[in-house]
Amino acid sequence: MDRPIVALVMAGGTGTRLYPASSADRPKQFLSFGGERSLLARTVDRCSFADEVLVSTTEDLLDGVRERAPDADVLVEPVPKDTGPALTYATFWCRELLGDCVVLAVPNDHVIGDGFADTARRAAKVAVRTRDLVTFGVDPDRPATEYGYVEPGAEREDHYAVEAFHEKPDRETAADRVDAGWYWNAGIFAWTPDAFLSAAADSALAPMLDALEADDPARGFREVEAVSVDYAVLERTAGRDDGPGVVLVPADFDWDDLGSWDALARVLDADADGNVALGEGLTLDAADNVIASDGTHVSVVGAEDLVVAAFGDRVLVVPKDEAQRVREVVAELRQEGRF
Repeated sequence: MDRPIVALVMAGGTGTRLYPASSADRPKQFLSFGGERSLLARTVDRCSFADEVLVSTTEDLLDGVRERAPDADVLVEPVPKDTGPALTYATFWCRELLGDCVVLAVPNDHVIGDGFADTARRAAKVAVRTRDLVTFGVDPDRPATEYGYVEPGAEREDHYAVEAFHEKPDRETAADRVDAGWYWNAGIFAWTPDAFLSAAADSALAPMLDALEADDPARGFREVEAVSVDYAVLERTAGRDDGPGVVLVPADFDWDDLGSWDALARVLDADADGNVALGEGLTLDAADNVIASDGTHVSVVGAEDLVVAAFGDRVLVVPKDEAQRVREVVAELRQEGRF
C-alpha cells in the first residue's frame, strides 16, 4: 500500500435494540456484554493495524469515548444524523488532513474473530486499485432475517462486483438468498475519499458536501436528513459503470453483530438447556432463554425462547425471535419522554 489506512470507528449511536442495557447516556458501545473491555475499546484494539484510528461520535458521548479509547483520535459530529452524514463528514475530514488514504469504516458493535486485519488490508488494496466502494460480505451460516443481503455479480481477481443490496427479508426469502450464494451485509466498508465523495455528490448528501467545501459542517448537517450510508450511497451506486461502483470482498473471519439481545445466544456459552446468562440468573425447567442484568438476580421458570433483561429500574421481556422489536419499545418511550 502506498497510502495510509484510516480505521474510522462509528460510535455515535445508542443501540436501541439493546434497551434497557443501552440508553441515551449509556450507549451500547460503552458496555462490555461479557468481555473484559467495552465494545468500543475492543473495536479500537482490533483496528490497531491501521495507520490511524479515528472514532466518530457526538458531543454528548465525547467524554465517554475518550475514556474508553484514549489513544484514538476523535471527530465530533455536529448533529447525530445516522451513518450517511457521519461518514461523509469523516471521509471529507480524512481527505483534508491526510490526502490520499483509504478509509475503513467499522461499526463498534461487532464480534469478530481472527483474520480481520488481513481482510481489511485486502479490501483497502481493492479500493485503491478499482476506485470503487468496497463492502465486506459475510458468508451466511443461517437464513437470518435481521441482516440485509448483498447480491454478488461477476467474480473478479480477489473480489466480486455487486449487483444490488437488499433489505432485511422474511425467513423464506432469507433461505432463498442463502441458497443463491448471497452475502450478509456486514456494514464494514473501505474506500478512497475521492471515490466515496464522488458517489455522495450524486445523492441526497450533496448539500453536505457543498457546506463542507465552504468550511461550514454545521450547515451541512442542518441541510441533510438522517439517512444510512447504505440507502444514501451504496444502494444507489451498486451496479453502476459510469463512475465509482460497489464491489464485495468476502470476509475471512468469524462475524456476528451484537445488535440485539438474541445475538447473546450466539456469542456467550450456554448451559445444558441452552440458556445464556449475562449477570446473575436462575433457570428452572427453562430452555433457550437469554438472561441479562446489571446486578439484579433474575429467575426464569418454565419458559422457553425468551429474553429477560433487567438494568437499573427497567425490565424487558420479549420472545427471542422478536428481539428486533425492542426498538419499537424505545420509540414509544421517546414519545413519552422516558428514554
